[in-house]
Amino acid sequence: MSFGLTAFGHFLPPAVAVPGTDRGYRFYHRADPAVGVTDLAVAAAENALRESGTDPGEIDLLLLAMADIPEYLYWDAAAAAQSRLGAYRAETMHVSQGCGGGVAAFDILAGKFATHPEYRTAVLLTAHRVCEQYWDRRRSAAAITSDGAAAAVVRRGHGSCRWLATETLTDGHYADFQLMPAGGTAAPFGDGTRGDTRVPPLVERMDSFFGGSARATLEFAELSSRRNREVLTRACERAGVDAGAVAVVIYLHDTASAFVDLAAVLGVPLERTNHDLAAQHGHLGCADQLFSLERHIAEGRLRPGDVAALMSMGIGIHWICTLIEI
Repeated sequence: MSFGLTAFGHFLPPAVAVPGTDRGYRFYHRADPAVGVTDLAVAAAENALRESGTDPGEIDLLLLAMADIPEYLYWDAAAAAQSRLGAYRAETMHVSQGCGGGVAAFDILAGKFATHPEYRTAVLLTAHRVCEQYWDRRRSAAAITSDGAAAAVVRRGHGSCRWLATETLTDGHYADFQLMPAGGTAAPFGDGTRGDTRVPPLVERMDSFFGGSARATLEFAELSSRRNREVLTRACERAGVDAGAVAVVIYLHDTASAFVDLAAVLGVPLERTNHDLAAQHGHLGCADQLFSLERHIAEGRLRPGDVAALMSMGIGIHWICTLIEI
């Protein structure tokens, strides 16, 4: 199945300086309280559509990937984005693989193009908006978390920024590692009896999940490293690409030390990652990879024929890799 990205767009709220040196980050982006994740997604999509000269009426498929919750529960944010864009012909789908959703969505694009031969044009939206009542930008994850969105217009048969392969590895043993203990059917909001309405800090969650065992924590870190290497290898094998020929590894906007470790595990120079963009913008949830890919192309860091590996981890836990040939 052949398709490629014809244009990109992004939207970032104002940048906030990170005081001192905190995990390698210099800035993060924080939206006004009145701005929702759908507002960010639609703004990025409008920029991508304008860049490509695409009328919303041409869109056959709209995918919205989000790592956090939307403005409302019992509500379809992807359908709302379709309406606001005026893309009334488009089938819509919400992708919820956490921070890996933007990378995993490429497999859905491939499947939809394969099963719907009449589909010619799709829009991939990736957006993140922290709900600060539930999630602490500085403490709930290893990364400092930002708000923002990135989008791409996708066309069947387009020859540049061409999708090659997507691979996903999942280990449900870690499904309970990252959850909010209230708000679901197990402990609904307003029941007055149980459940905290905040995601615990990362250190507390790790200590609870791994039973305070340093050995179990280390084993998970080693497993994650192996899975990152394995999912890249499998994607390259599927695409018929030499892993050593990958021009850049575009990972989620993790900490500075995490990028050093990733580069060592994958055997690539740190300069062939997006570590600098991560430090400059913070962790944009599932929008990291599409945003960083756009910036690499715009800045001339990727040229026609280069292969970029978009990689991520997502709650579940999923390790995901998508290969794009520029």
